[in-house]
Amino acid sequence: MAASPDQVQLFGLLIELIGAKNAIEVGVFTGYSLLATALALPDDGKIVAIDVSRESYDDVGAPVIENAGVAHKVDFRVGLAMPILDELVAEEGNEGKFDFAFVDADKVNFLGYHERLLRLVRIGGLIAYDNTLWGGTVVAGDGDGEAAAPGWDRGKARLAREFNAAIAGDRRVQPCQLAIADGVMLCRRVA
Repeated sequence: MAASPDQVQLFGLLIELIGAKNAIEVGVFTGYSLLATALALPDDGKIVAIDVSRESYDDVGAPVIENAGVAHKVDFRVGLAMPILDELVAEEGNEGKFDFAFVDADKVNFLGYHERLLRLVRIGGLIAYDNTLWGGTVVAGDGDGEAAAPGWDRGKARLAREFNAAIAGDRRVQPCQLAIADGVMLCRRVA
């Protein structure tokens, strides 16, 4: 349930390449990807971390982030992501303020998160979505995901296909589907 090492290494590189200073993470869990983002941001950088619970983060990630000396960069917000993102959009000065966002939360809300993040992330900024290949089931033979990967959630495979199709047709972003980890959709905001 955590991001993969190759994925977070790539995010760190991309964050540094685009000169990111402000980031958002939707879905924190233990904080592994949050740590990588915080380490890549400059010392005065900030990351808004959103999750419905702090339990796994407090048990695992928070001590590591503290020991790494980057806890001052983390603004952890507990609650459902959609209302928190709506609050961020409503706060003066936040539209176009963020340089990077990573979403690894409930897949059913990816498109809703996308709409809000497009308002928060600047033109030229990046939004990354996890699990967009869903174990390869998005391309399973009969289209329902069952043939290629028994046991995988077919509903999530369908959601991933629908999300990927919507992003491919979204002229506000330049998409790049990466076959690392469980699939990462990178979106560079262009409009």
